[in-house]
Amino acid sequence: MDTSPLDLVFEPRLHGETVQQWVFRRLRRSVMSGRFPPGQAVTIRGLAEALGVSAMPVREALRRLVAERALVLLDNRRVRVPEMTARRFEELVATRTLLECEAAARAVPVADKIFMRRLHALNRDSDAAVEANDVEAMIETNLAFHGALYGGRPDNVLLPLIESVWLQIGPFMRLALEDLETHYPVDRHVQALTALEAKDEAELRRAIEADIRDGIGHLMARLG
Repeated sequence: MDTSPLDLVFEPRLHGETVQQWVFRRLRRSVMSGRFPPGQAVTIRGLAEALGVSAMPVREALRRLVAERALVLLDNRRVRVPEMTARRFEELVATRTLLECEAAARAVPVADKIFMRRLHALNRDSDAAVEANDVEAMIETNLAFHGALYGGRPDNVLLPLIESVWLQIGPFMRLALEDLETHYPVDRHVQALTALEAKDEAELRRAIEADIRDGIGHLMARLG
């Protein structure tokens, strides 16, 4: 089984952040953005060396990621992304749709000019990544756009649930992007922004559902 080093997401350590918190945040983001390829085993020692830390914070971070069903433990030294079936993937997509449509709808009351300017800026970043065919930037800017849309309410409780689903789908995002033009012919982000500006909750829900379906739904046939 392939155990080659991973290209982890770069996340600078924040002021006041412990090593353990930083390691977990960086590894979690790396899984979410597809830096852990399906089928590839990863060792605690290899991750510790890549992060420049001891094995202890890596072991604790991996334990938490296993609990979130983002990874599975192979033995006491290795983990990998769980195997994906078409049925499990369909359930994850359905869960994404339910949670994200609701989270988007709840953004309507807080979508002021500052909120919309931020979303438009993030969407421009996403468009630039697509134009440059930069897969890493495409994934990161898409996560940033959706995270900003869903996380605008100060009392938000849906975004952490959504991120738990992103963790389980993230390793397959690169596969979904292999033929983007065929499966994603319409810019659903623009549709969502137009609906949000019009305060049209129903159309916003339709745009988010279509964004998920067009973006990753086609993978179910490949996983079957």
